[in-house]
Amino acid sequence: MRKIITACLLAALAPFASADKFVGAGDPWPPFLDPEQDTQGVAIEIVRAALESQGHQLEFKFMTWAEAIDGVTNANYDLLVGTWFTEERTMFLVYSEPYLKNEIKFIKRKGDAFEFSGLNTLEGKKVGIISGYGYSDSFVNDLTFERPEASDLMTNVKALIAGEIDLTLEDELVARSTISRHQPELLEQIEFTNGSLSSQSLHVTTGLLNDKRETIIEAVNKGLETIKANGVFDEILQRNGLK
Repeated sequence: MRKIITACLLAALAPFASADKFVGAGDPWPPFLDPEQDTQGVAIEIVRAALESQGHQLEFKFMTWAEAIDGVTNANYDLLVGTWFTEERTMFLVYSEPYLKNEIKFIKRKGDAFEFSGLNTLEGKKVGIISGYGYSDSFVNDLTFERPEASDLMTNVKALIAGEIDLTLEDELVARSTISRHQPELLEQIEFTNGSLSSQSLHVTTGLLNDKRETIIEAVNKGLETIKANGVFDEILQRNGLK
């Protein structure tokens, strides 16, 4: 009987025999990556659930985006929970299937008549961006406007209100959440454009230099399928007011 029980236990544990703890990295980006929440944010909660469904664990570390993408690129950390796609990044990152979308809109000073309807409408303007973020290739390569860099959104918002830049941009949900948390009074001094620069798919990525890259991406993709099928994915979105 003991041999039978042992054999059954080994069979049950076999799928997770090579379970790993992966270390994720990223910058505060509420509500998707949020150090002030027990769940650490919607994106982290989704990816953690996906990995756990495949027998893996996720440990997450908050840092600047530049530090996070550099750390994952050089395999000091295992994965980025929320990455936008660019062709350039495929040279050093491996992408999972997409699992969320972000609508990237321009932020302007309240009362500014500007409306985005194409890159030509940005001609001659200073558009504050965040260092290391993956904006569309056409946006990054356009030479008709300036793109001064900052380390985070709040720096750009303050520069916008001070008149140092003409516009900045971010997912509207992320921007409203971030500003409300840090300086909610600034929301009364800004507006969002109706037109968006792009709709960006959110992916998990790992570095091409990471020896576990195939395991990570396979686990994420299979895990996402699992939690979408069993209802966990929708439950997370609904609980966080995103569905």
